[in-house]
Order: sequence, then C-alpha cells, then structure tokens
Amino acid sequence: MSVPIVHFYTKKDCPLCEEAKDLLKLLQRETSFTLLELDIYANDHLLEQYGLMIPVVEVEGEIIQYGKIDIDDIRHVLA
Repeated sequence: MSVPIVHFYTKKDCPLCEEAKDLLKLLQRETSFTLLELDIYANDHLLEQYGLMIPVVEVEGEIIQYGKIDIDDIRHVLA
C-alpha cells in the first residue's frame, strides 16, 4: 500500500493555517502520509481556486476539509 499524499493549501500570516498545520504534524506522528504544503500566492490558479477557502486539506485529489480543520475527519480518511 502506498503512502497517501496530503496537499495542504495555505498562505503566510494565516492563523487558521498555522493551527491546521500543527494538527497535521501531530497526525503525522500516528499515521504515515506525505505532507505537501503549497502557498496559494505562489500560483495564480491556486489563488483563484482556494483564495477564500484556506486552509485546505486535500487527500489523493479530493478536498477533505477547508477553513476550520477537524483532525478526526482527516484521521478517518487516512485510516
């Protein structure tokens, strides 16, 4: 079984993003996944797509959560 890839869309100076990142780092201690952090301001398409939604957690191409992140929901998807 391959290790899931979690895309984490974020931006600088975003308190919700920092909180979500901390939760994802905690989750990485118990579940194996690759975390790819992407700044939406580095790409116009990402900024247009996720500008009002961040932080966004996407697993294997599917948006799991955005805004206020619930670690239990992500844990369930990765289980």
